Amino acid sequence: MPAAATGHKAEHHQAAWWKVGCLTGVDYFSTLGYQPGIAILAAGFLAPIATLVLVLLTLFGALPIYRLVAERSPQGQGSISMLERLLPGWIGKFVVLGLIGFCATDFIITITLSSADAAAHIVQNPLVGQYLNSPVLVTLGLVLALGGMFLWGFREVLGIAVALVIAYLGLNAVVIVTGLVHVAMNPEMVGTWTNALATGHNGWTGAVIAAALVFPRLALGFSGFETGVAVMPQVEGAAGDTEERPVGRVANTKKLLMWSACIMAVYLLLSSLVTTWLIPAELVHHGGEADGRALSYLAHKYLGHGFGTVYDVSTVLILWFAGASAMAGLINLVPRYLPRYGMAPEWTKATRPLVIFFTVVACVVTVIFEANVEAQGGAYATGVLVLITSAALAVCLTSRGILAKLFFGLITLVFIYTTAVNIIERPDGLKVASFFIGTVLATSLLSRWLRSMELRHTTVYIDSHCKTVIEQAIASDRARQESRLHDGGDPDKIVPQLRLLAHRPGGNTEQKLLDMQSLHGINPENVILLEVTVREPSEFATKLLHVTCTRDAAGHYIFHCESAAVPNAIAGLLLMIQELYAEENVQCHAYFGWSEKRPALAAFEFLLFGVGEVATLAREILRRAVPDVNKRPRIHVG
Repeated sequence: MPAAATGHKAEHHQAAWWKVGCLTGVDYFSTLGYQPGIAILAAGFLAPIATLVLVLLTLFGALPIYRLVAERSPQGQGSISMLERLLPGWIGKFVVLGLIGFCATDFIITITLSSADAAAHIVQNPLVGQYLNSPVLVTLGLVLALGGMFLWGFREVLGIAVALVIAYLGLNAVVIVTGLVHVAMNPEMVGTWTNALATGHNGWTGAVIAAALVFPRLALGFSGFETGVAVMPQVEGAAGDTEERPVGRVANTKKLLMWSACIMAVYLLLSSLVTTWLIPAELVHHGGEADGRALSYLAHKYLGHGFGTVYDVSTVLILWFAGASAMAGLINLVPRYLPRYGMAPEWTKATRPLVIFFTVVACVVTVIFEANVEAQGGAYATGVLVLITSAALAVCLTSRGILAKLFFGLITLVFIYTTAVNIIERPDGLKVASFFIGTVLATSLLSRWLRSMELRHTTVYIDSHCKTVIEQAIASDRARQESRLHDGGDPDKIVPQLRLLAHRPGGNTEQKLLDMQSLHGINPENVILLEVTVREPSEFATKLLHVTCTRDAAGHYIFHCESAAVPNAIAGLLLMIQELYAEENVQCHAYFGWSEKRPALAAFEFLLFGVGEVATLAREILRRAVPDVNKRPRIHVG
């Protein structure tokens, strides 16, 4: 049956939770490449206190939130699906599209910013910088290489992620421990820092308050949680898991989130301490030796240029590969929503075309921002914070119990504050996010308009009562035609006709039948009424069009079904009937009345509410689905 395209169901290669944790970790852990320097720039000698605030909010805010998100969206839909369920209809769809815009901002900028930062490490390395002095070209090369890796295969990407994370965390541990040993040998550094804390902000209380006020500038440290949930389909579950109840997968995803957050908490705190104690603040500012590479500076200074270069290579690789988790998040997220809304072509359900598309977008963004890390930082932080805030809100609204709602409500307010401060201080981030949101909305609505004439139904199910009525009608029409055959007529060339009259639910049945009789000369007894109820017009496709049958007081048979759009449902049913009874050469005829609506208004109603000028729309849908006019159901309007 030429009904709605079934689409390509994406296959998910699954692996142990700690391996998938390494895939999300290349994004999360790679922030060590720039987070300590950002903390010093934002808070000065208060950087460790501000980092502690970030860590506490991560462990007692973001982590509990996303553990619940994983539990409530086990197929990896994330907090977006939770808000979609809370806000049905077109309002929910536009909220989802807006959040997908922020997701696109977060994930695309993760790819471009991390690659740009990796390029900066390459260019700034004293051994290679003189040979590679074009950050834009180096960044484009890294983005294209990342896309090529995903075209190669997911298992290979996963294996590289595991190796990179283990090597990077190991090298960072060496640098941090070396720094701590040096501090232990020079304890006056700690004394100088504690004295500054005690006197610089009217005591420790003032220092903590000041750190809490500046910590929103460290918001990049929250990256990785949304992708941790988005890649849930790749996490191996337990033997008894089903798609409806993947208990093992949920439990393993919670482990992934917890261990990632705990490991990162230790590294963030220790790296912030050693960089604050050992690096003069002026070296971290723009143009300084430690600009964007605080831990790399310590590696070169205390462990030599040989080890420092090895560290730089690992940093470059993990920063470059940080885009892998973002790419994985994108190719898991987009097919879950946009094709279902009719707001993306069916090919977006396939992985490789999506990888190519997002790689091209990342290249364009890189050129626009000239591979500037600082210019992209605001957009990155905005995307991360909006997604975490939406997740906190979704968890708060769906939590049971007053205490749970109060706790998550408080966390939501903290993230709202953090997001607002970030937007106020770095409004360019909202501008970039707005561009992505506008692009998502525009392309989504255009796609829905272009796809509006699809049949939209994967399966049409006609129950046994309907089939009995159809078969009786076919037999009756065949008998009428046979009785009219002249001598020499061929009974095998008889084309039984099945007549259906489109009828608005709740309308005047008798008047409709009388109008059809006067216009088309058809006996009402030979007609089956068809009623389509539109339940949720914002949904593009209805997987199952279930057709049932009743009989009214006057003895007329009425077929009933529910769909997101009336003309698409009628066209799908007509084609299904002709396919079921193709051996009997059945020809379906559908009868409609003209509406009194203006064409523009009718088109608008069809796109948003699934109704409109049903006759012309049904005919156009059939024309596109069945090019051969002789095999196409007939549409009559009067």
